[in-house]
Amino acid sequence: MQAFYADQFVLPLPEGHRFPMGKYRLLRDWLAQSLPQVRLGVAPAATDGELALCHSPAYIHGIATGSVAPAILREIGFPWSEAMAERARRSVGASLEAARASLGAATGRPEGVAANLAGGTHHSYADKGGGFCVFNDFAVAARLMQAEWARRHTAPLQVAIIDLDVHQGNGTASIFKNDPSVFTLSMHGAKNFPFRKEASDLDVDLPDGCQDEEYLQALEHALQEMEQRFAPGLVLYLAGADPHEGDRLGRLKLSYDGLEARDRRVMDWCWQRRIPLAFAMGGGYGSEIGTTLRVQQGTYRVGLEYWMRWQSLANAML
Repeated sequence: MQAFYADQFVLPLPEGHRFPMGKYRLLRDWLAQSLPQVRLGVAPAATDGELALCHSPAYIHGIATGSVAPAILREIGFPWSEAMAERARRSVGASLEAARASLGAATGRPEGVAANLAGGTHHSYADKGGGFCVFNDFAVAARLMQAEWARRHTAPLQVAIIDLDVHQGNGTASIFKNDPSVFTLSMHGAKNFPFRKEASDLDVDLPDGCQDEEYLQALEHALQEMEQRFAPGLVLYLAGADPHEGDRLGRLKLSYDGLEARDRRVMDWCWQRRIPLAFAMGGGYGSEIGTTLRVQQGTYRVGLEYWMRWQSLANAML
């Protein structure tokens, strides 16, 4: 299974900053040691042209040069630096490569499942960032995969973004609010950030303290409703670790087993319909960083299992 990472994911931050930047390197090191079947590729930097599929030229220029308004930087939550701008581009680039791999864009043979070790920057709008999100990686990936698909196929590519981070994907919902070719599904804490939410194609608001059974039932109903309304050819899955009961920002009460069941349900839904899936990690703010890492490890184990199913299918067809 291909997964994409860059050393630039670990951005130097001021001492005491609340974002757990070290989680990316810990995940990379664990994958290299424990899941050698996951092939770690270098995440490229997204170009201005790729970013412009979703973001305004003025905003792209502002991030590139550090001339973006101070109010926008405060909303993002990271101080500007050249390293910050480079990290943002590579976070998008990793999702572009994961989506290409899952679709088999370069080889004609879908990998079925691929991943970004970071990404899930769903609070970024077309003209501003927010909530530790600079550019919206899944929004750019959806638009670019549709454009690349159109060069080789007559039927358009329909893309579903399944956002299971604990925070609503407000930026993603805003970008695609008038685009019927992209379906946005967000399951999130009703009372959590962002406090002013946007309208996704399907929003599922969850109460504080929501546990495994209630969450998984809500997910099942959401998948059923999405299927009645939309037929995706690609799924982009935001597998946030922050619904876990040990997350300091999450306010939900899912167990490790519950989150593994969540990942398995999404990936099995795609597998049963032979829909390629690319996933990104999204949020994770465990009181102990090992809590977030353990949730992410479970996501990768499940992802690798479904990638192996895709490979068995491809080999059987040779």
